Amino acid sequence: MASAATLLPPPSRPSNGETLQERSKGRDVRTSNIVAAKAVASAIRTSLGPRGMDKLMQLPSGEVLISNDGATILSRMNVLHPAAKMLVECSVSQDIEAGDGTTSVVVLAGALLDACSGLLAKGIHPAAIASSFYNAAEACVSALSSGSAVPVDMDDRESLINAVRTCLSSKVVSQDSDLLAPLAVDSVLGILGPDPGGATNVDLRDIRMVEQLGGTVDDTELVRGLVFDKGSTKTAGGPGKIENAKIALIQFCLSAPKTDMDNSVVVSDYAAMDRILRDERKYILNMCKKIKKCGANVVLIQKSILRDAYNELSLHFLAKMGILVVTDVERTDVEFVCRTLGCTPVPHVDSLSPEKLGSADHVGDVVLPGSGHKVVKFVGVANPGRTMTVLLRGSNNLVLAEANRSIHDAQCVVRSLVKERFLIAGGGAAETEASLRLRELSMETTGMDSHCFRAYADALEVIPYTLAENAGLKPIEIVTELRKAHAEGNVGAGIDVKDGCISDMYAKNVIQPLLVTTSAIKLATETVCMILKVDDLVVVA
Repeated sequence: MASAATLLPPPSRPSNGETLQERSKGRDVRTSNIVAAKAVASAIRTSLGPRGMDKLMQLPSGEVLISNDGATILSRMNVLHPAAKMLVECSVSQDIEAGDGTTSVVVLAGALLDACSGLLAKGIHPAAIASSFYNAAEACVSALSSGSAVPVDMDDRESLINAVRTCLSSKVVSQDSDLLAPLAVDSVLGILGPDPGGATNVDLRDIRMVEQLGGTVDDTELVRGLVFDKGSTKTAGGPGKIENAKIALIQFCLSAPKTDMDNSVVVSDYAAMDRILRDERKYILNMCKKIKKCGANVVLIQKSILRDAYNELSLHFLAKMGILVVTDVERTDVEFVCRTLGCTPVPHVDSLSPEKLGSADHVGDVVLPGSGHKVVKFVGVANPGRTMTVLLRGSNNLVLAEANRSIHDAQCVVRSLVKERFLIAGGGAAETEASLRLRELSMETTGMDSHCFRAYADALEVIPYTLAENAGLKPIEIVTELRKAHAEGNVGAGIDVKDGCISDMYAKNVIQPLLVTTSAIKLATETVCMILKVDDLVVVA
């Protein structure tokens, strides 16, 4: 028996040096998740940076969309894999938090997942990798906040414009950044009020975007007031412009009343018909007289779904009284209009009073050059709600839609600076600096953390590598030179894609909000760690 015991084979050991024993299904699910998420990252990687490519998307409706904004592309993609959907949601979260860096966060997440594949192959447990990655992200954010961030004052308009211009450099409308960058900055500063330094956040819903087809993007303008996307409604003799306007927003109908139910009245007598018409005329005239009596000379009529909000007779009476009429005001626009003009919506004609009227120095129709289309413009308003309006122009719907998204991203950059008032260098400088600091930290750390920190540092360099690649440069030479510049203490060194060399980004005014980069690092790390900890896919019927 003893001799038989000595002949037993030794216990089997993993041939590849793994220290982790786990179910093969867990490995397969994790590998599947990583491959699916990396596929999404590689799909939009070519869109990163000023020289990134645009994506042309055909929507189910047949509409065509051209964009290189990461959040826009991913939100329109029909992604089926659950792990890939997490990267889409990560990009949307970055769009909400910072407004910019939506492509960078997905590319960074893809690189981190690639690093995870190598660490898992070494036998490091997914929980240990996730813990080390969280620590590495905190170290990167701390290094960027303390080392390379430059404080910015909200009164320094030039620095804000430079940050916005950097954001717009990668957009389809980048050639118009000299016009759109100051416009985006002024629109946000306009709703912050007289003391922008005391603001901690800003609601971009206070800025209304009005799109008008025709002309070019150069014709886009910022209106410190209100613009309706159509002209006033008037009959012959009605006014086209009003000075020192008193504005009433009415929610009642300037038309003959109807029964609540769908009934019909049959009139067979001409005298009775004349009496009905006479009473309708008298009813509408009385309402118009009450509007005139309260002092209003501009009337905004809310769109009605129950019956006609107005008719030709009411427009005729208002025109004779010298009142300018704007019809079909959407219910969703009522709050914005009231905040801008300082008026109160009136639900019934008997509720009209001078206190409920808004005011403006000038209200009138404006013919837009390039299209001949009319809009109603309100200027010289008191604007107690601090709102702004951007009148967007474009030669076609594709340009208009992309210009709208680009201006929104630019406004989000200013909002990021309101939240966290620090600027850092662009052009891959921040990621390279964070990578360098993390490598130094990995040399001081022992155990698995050291391996994970080094892998995280390598993954961060995917941003400058991709920037160089998309600009047609030699990425290995450029990233090596960039790493050397940062090792020598030049924290502002980044890739100048226009000149194809390494330059000081602060001197080139290529700067971006600190919040954009730190938010991208945190969100990418959280998403990767969540994917990493999944070891099974359960389909619930």
